[in-house]
Amino acid sequence: MTTRRTRRLHTAVTALASAALLAACSGGGSKPTPTPSSTPPTSAKPTPTPTPTPTPTPTSTPKAPPAPKPVNPLTGTGSAATGPVIAVKIDDTPPGRPQRNIDKADIVYIEEAEGGLSRLLAVYASKKPVVGYVRSTRPSDPELLLQYGRITLAASGGAPNPLSILDRSGLHSWIRDRNAPFYQRVARQSDYINVILDLAKVAAKAKTPSAHSMGFTWAASYPALAEAAPGRSVRTRVGQQAISFRYDAASKRYVRYIGRVRQVADDGRPVMTPNVIVQTCRVSPHPRDTDSNGHPSQWTHTIGRGPVAVLRNGKRIDGTWTRTSRVGGTRLLDRAGHPIPLTPGGAWVALVRTGTKVTA
Repeated sequence: MTTRRTRRLHTAVTALASAALLAACSGGGSKPTPTPSSTPPTSAKPTPTPTPTPTPTPTSTPKAPPAPKPVNPLTGTGSAATGPVIAVKIDDTPPGRPQRNIDKADIVYIEEAEGGLSRLLAVYASKKPVVGYVRSTRPSDPELLLQYGRITLAASGGAPNPLSILDRSGLHSWIRDRNAPFYQRVARQSDYINVILDLAKVAAKAKTPSAHSMGFTWAASYPALAEAAPGRSVRTRVGQQAISFRYDAASKRYVRYIGRVRQVADDGRPVMTPNVIVQTCRVSPHPRDTDSNGHPSQWTHTIGRGPVAVLRNGKRIDGTWTRTSRVGGTRLLDRAGHPIPLTPGGAWVALVRTGTKVTA
């Protein structure tokens, strides 16, 4: 009995345990809570950072425009003049004409000497020929020439006073009467106006400055000419010497005349220039330098300001010249105060006394 009852009890207990196990496995209709992951869930993909576009590197550096080629500042043409600038005192009286290679000078001044005579002061930079006929210096020459720098001044001689002024000026003197070399006397009809000088030999020996700007400006084109007055000829006086230039349209240059006579150099070529400058200056006697007849030298004052007439291309432009110091250059200004450019190729400058009539 007891055994049978024990079995039934064991069977019941087993049945209850099995039912409880089944209930536990079925979960009673609810789901188990998932275990959280250690890595958070991945959301939307991040927007990539844009890569900047690199600035293109130029394959080559842009070339600067070529610099203008240097030209002779005393003519506005050719190449930069090398070697020393040499100024030479040249005779301008009938026995001294025709002058030798006066047409090779870059700039030529016509200045008043004594007794109403005129004399030339020729400035050579681009060419160094044999020149003549060389005469003596005058007291105002250093004042005129120092705007070119401490250049060489060649002359046959001079009185004590002008030579003393020259020695103190800073210019380099090349004086025949002081035994400077490369002068020579040649056979001419005049027995005293016959001294020539080889400038190429002087240039090889002189250690003075080369050309630099002395105030003049140069330009082939000048729009103001369209409104300028005609200037096909000009007549004036330097001292008592009548001076005139006439425009030659074929060569576009002004030919020098004395009276009605066309002037030529010793090679037979006309003495001509693309520019004529008539510069009105104060001229005063210099009694400490007199000739054998008692006539004093005339000092032409080229520092200051005064009227100027510029003739180029058959036209005339009136204005003012101005120079502020011994080492300063000469500026040519029109009536509006603008620079008057010269036609490239050189110039002749007539230094006339205040009050002298200028007819164009």
